[in-house]
Amino acid sequence: MENFGVLNWTILIVYLLVNLVMGSVLSKKVHSAEDYYLGNKTTPWWAIGLSVMATYVSAMSFLGGPAWSYGSGMGVMMIQINYPLVVFLVITLFLPFFYNSGVVSIYEYQERRFGKKARGVMSIIFMMTQALSSAAVLYATALVMAYITGVDVVTAIVVISLIALVYTMMGGITAVIWTDVLQAVILLIGAVIIFYALIDRMPESLGASLEALQAKGKMNILDWSFDLGVSATVWSGVIAMTLYHVTVYGANQMVVQRALAAKNIGDAKKSFMFMGFAAFFIYFLFLLMGVLFFHYYDGREFENSNTIVLQFAAEYGLPGLLGIVAAAVVAASMSSLDSALNSLATVTTVDFYEKYFRKDASSQHYLKASRWFTVVWAVLIVVPAILFAQNEGSVLELLTKAGSYFVGAKLSMYGLGFFSKHTTERGLLVGVAAGFAVVWFVATSTEVTWPWFCAIGAGVNISVSWLASLLLDGRQAEYSEYTIKGQKAMFREQGLPTEEGGWSRLPGKVDNVSWLLVVFFFATMIALYLFTAGI
Repeated sequence: MENFGVLNWTILIVYLLVNLVMGSVLSKKVHSAEDYYLGNKTTPWWAIGLSVMATYVSAMSFLGGPAWSYGSGMGVMMIQINYPLVVFLVITLFLPFFYNSGVVSIYEYQERRFGKKARGVMSIIFMMTQALSSAAVLYATALVMAYITGVDVVTAIVVISLIALVYTMMGGITAVIWTDVLQAVILLIGAVIIFYALIDRMPESLGASLEALQAKGKMNILDWSFDLGVSATVWSGVIAMTLYHVTVYGANQMVVQRALAAKNIGDAKKSFMFMGFAAFFIYFLFLLMGVLFFHYYDGREFENSNTIVLQFAAEYGLPGLLGIVAAAVVAASMSSLDSALNSLATVTTVDFYEKYFRKDASSQHYLKASRWFTVVWAVLIVVPAILFAQNEGSVLELLTKAGSYFVGAKLSMYGLGFFSKHTTERGLLVGVAAGFAVVWFVATSTEVTWPWFCAIGAGVNISVSWLASLLLDGRQAEYSEYTIKGQKAMFREQGLPTEEGGWSRLPGKVDNVSWLLVVFFFATMIALYLFTAGI
């Protein structure tokens, strides 16, 4: 960008250097593979919570959120409305299993519950989906740099991947978390400044702008239709996307690995609850910005809608604003990429290299291997990132659609693991194959929209897995130790404490404070109704 200027460049460069320095200082605490994966379990819960938020509310939301609602209106808020319910389910069902077992890779649960093949399938699915997510993050960051510098996006992707690799190689989940804290704060400051500037530049009041948007059909948030061909309805948001996001947050190594770095299970749960309460406000802000941009630009078509925020920041003319926005987006995106590379390297090392190639090597050897696998994954994400660069729609929407093909299998594999008595590994794998086949057919041959792919895939997977297990292996005599019923029996028989610091260690037992998430969900639904009715 010709008008980026010295001040903006200074802000961007200094901010990146601060992150690199923080990463370098904190990486000195990494002395073993365990330090690289989980740190020393002294990180406070609020820092982990901010880290989770920064990882998922990054450039994909800051750029892609407004781009999505700019084209589709505020109705897409329904896709993001379910986070309180999601976190409620994750901290009740998923976290106790993972935290109590002391695992590094959450996919080790699949081996303990079903067998090695189930663990391998789940790990591979994670690596595929996370590589795509990382590529989208890299693309979003490259988009900012290309917009600023004038270089093409592909060149920016290559350059940024090298920078992100250097930062990641300093390693350690502790360094990742604490740099995320800074990045989350800067990202939200940038978003608030842009929102204020947008309101300031509106030719009329906010109320009048919302009325005009309502007349254009851009403020129809609550769509109660049962049409499966419409992606953003109340039912797709509350049912389909709750299932989708439960998998994203409960069966995702990149997210759960942070919770495993918490001091205790209470801190792990509180870190997730932070996101459960904050997500509504963050996504509402980003999506509201998108429809306001639609009004401000009078529905003008952009060559790439993901540049709307940057275009406005450049036009506004406030000294340093574009530098702050660019720094926030670039740093947050590189943080997401750092986190993904760390988790991908962890799964590759623990689930494959350590298990099948070097079983009894030293912790220092696995640390070195993890860092080399970080390099490998950094190289592998460049190709899909370049493919994302050819897309002109919202990167947030594109990423969510891509992930919807895979989450049904992950959800059903954990759901069956938690609740089913008779599901076996052979039956489970048959169900996974059937679920993929049905989702592919639905996606390519029907008008059903992508939010329902998870529910459809999971439903088919669960049904086929259960029936196939009965046919292949017969009825099982008792519940596995790694089901919820099995865990309750084990705790009872071994006399283990069911609580720690007032928080339940038992999977399936709801903490009293967790009910606040359910109350908050209904409060947000009512608030959206009143907001729409009041326009």
